[in-house]
Amino acid sequence: MSIHIVALGNEGDAFHQDHRPSGLIRTYLGRSPLVSGDESSLLLNAASAVARPVFTEYQASAFGNVKLVVHDCPVWDIFDSDWYTSRNLIGGADIIVIKYNVNDKFSFHEVKDNYIPVIKRALNSVPVIIAAVGTRQNELPCTCPLCTSDRGSCVSTTEGIQLAKELGATYLELHSLDDFYIGKYFGGVLEYFMIQALNQKTSEKMKKRKMTNSFHGIRPPQLEQPEKMPVLKAEASHYNSDLNNLLFCCQCVDVVFYHPDVKDIVEAHKIVLCAVSHVFMLLFNVKSPTDIQDASIIKTTQDLFAINRDAVFPGASQESSSNPPLRVIVKDALFCSCLSDILRFIYSGAFQWEELEEDVRRKLKDSGDVSNVIEKVQCILKTPGKINCLRNCKTYQARKPLWFYNTSLKFFLNKPMLADVVFEIQGTTVPAHRAILVARCEVMAAMFNGNYMEAKSVLIPVYGVSKETFLSFLEYLYTDSCCPAGIFQAMCLLICAEMYQVSRLQHICELFIITQLQSMPSRELASMNLDIVDLLKKAKFHHSDCLSTWLLHFIATNYLIFSQKPEFQDLSAIVFHPRMGIDHILRASIQIVLWPHCLVPLSRVEERSFVEKHRWPSNMYLKQLAEYRKYIHSRKCRCLVM
Repeated sequence: MSIHIVALGNEGDAFHQDHRPSGLIRTYLGRSPLVSGDESSLLLNAASAVARPVFTEYQASAFGNVKLVVHDCPVWDIFDSDWYTSRNLIGGADIIVIKYNVNDKFSFHEVKDNYIPVIKRALNSVPVIIAAVGTRQNELPCTCPLCTSDRGSCVSTTEGIQLAKELGATYLELHSLDDFYIGKYFGGVLEYFMIQALNQKTSEKMKKRKMTNSFHGIRPPQLEQPEKMPVLKAEASHYNSDLNNLLFCCQCVDVVFYHPDVKDIVEAHKIVLCAVSHVFMLLFNVKSPTDIQDASIIKTTQDLFAINRDAVFPGASQESSSNPPLRVIVKDALFCSCLSDILRFIYSGAFQWEELEEDVRRKLKDSGDVSNVIEKVQCILKTPGKINCLRNCKTYQARKPLWFYNTSLKFFLNKPMLADVVFEIQGTTVPAHRAILVARCEVMAAMFNGNYMEAKSVLIPVYGVSKETFLSFLEYLYTDSCCPAGIFQAMCLLICAEMYQVSRLQHICELFIITQLQSMPSRELASMNLDIVDLLKKAKFHHSDCLSTWLLHFIATNYLIFSQKPEFQDLSAIVFHPRMGIDHILRASIQIVLWPHCLVPLSRVEERSFVEKHRWPSNMYLKQLAEYRKYIHSRKCRCLVM
């Protein structure tokens, strides 16, 4: 066993080179009673000059049979000339000694600026000793600029202690290299760290020997990591594009804007306009002036719009002769000529101000007219009680559409205001708005615009869905978000989304179920009442392929938990979906017939075999573990691993 010491720095006095005593390391090795070796064996200058020109190498024996190797480098330039050798020696050191002379500030700064950064990078819980050698010549140094910059001025004790704190080192002051300071003071500290290094090496050696000698027979089995679960990618939102497309398809139009002097009319939807503007809320009697309490919004409504309650406007498209669109007169002709662009801006989320300005400038050549129209749009989108300016609008709505900031569509969820359809669910009624349903759900768009009974009926019954689930479904259509109360509610919502073919809501419910199951600890999985196999059956029945695949992997990964539950035996009988054709049913029946001695259909066998194949921990590991336990008990020894 050996101890490797690296000594860095020059402890000699720069002004008294002729009378300099022997070096710190050389003096210690020559005087310490614990170190043995004659003069010729201590200094190996001849050999080191060729092999290691950077360091002066000393070799001796300590504590009887411990090899002591010391590498001393007093000059930084030599140290820096062979960086590879220097780095390797510092990295393999058991103890590092940093030394400087208190009367040579140049040697101190050489240590501080050059050696210390290198040691910090390579230091790995290695003890460091900082030795300040010599007696200070000037206890009270001059403070004039000339003397302060003099490299021969003294190094104070404070500077040495501060340097030691940076490294977490032991700081020693050696006033002379006599027997007391070298043998008892410096030697005592160095020998303490030598003993610590020997103890650490002995302990590590014993651990390695113990590990290698512990198992001569059967080694403990290695538990492999479970397979990675399938990654479910979320579908991107198309909320803004759905509402924007509603403006162009002209379905469920319930309001028409026009000006007597402008031939073009503009069709829109009250629910969308009211969702972004209090001006339209006031115009369509959703709110009263008392509710808004903002004189500027009331004035904008009166100055811009007026409702025409005369005969039906001949140019407007009508959803039905009994319920024609509301006709609104736009009092400003210039504003009316740009209203189609303004509505496109509003339906897109009311945040693309630059595009709106370009569209208005393209129609109105006069810059004053453009500013006037933009100012009116600001007034329409104004929030009650806030100061209105274009800069505030642009910064306030720069990143997200107005649906996220102003009065949103959630304000109208399950409320009779502006509602034009009522769903009857479990004996209760839920009001809704056709325009939002048509824009957000293709099944409802076909239902309300095709040759179906629902297209002409106001009261529509809904079957197979609870009121809470249907309200969560409507909440997603209105707000593009939902938050199920739990896994069961999320699965019910997923079934409803599959019924109405809203794929993104299905993905959201799948992600919610997966997140909830992943966050459960093993103890909760074992004690919960949720039937995971039934969840898998429902996911397959309702064409949630991603969720069903993930649940199979989840069951396999937690095999020891789910295999103990009674529902595990029901892992997955054939389910006939209403959409399956006769060929699918016949094929499934043939599969059952092919197993005359077993009542288990082929699909069930396939899923069971998948779970058995991907189970964690594997059968092989459990067999190896049983053999190892048997071996441990037969030897009557204790396993150090488990």
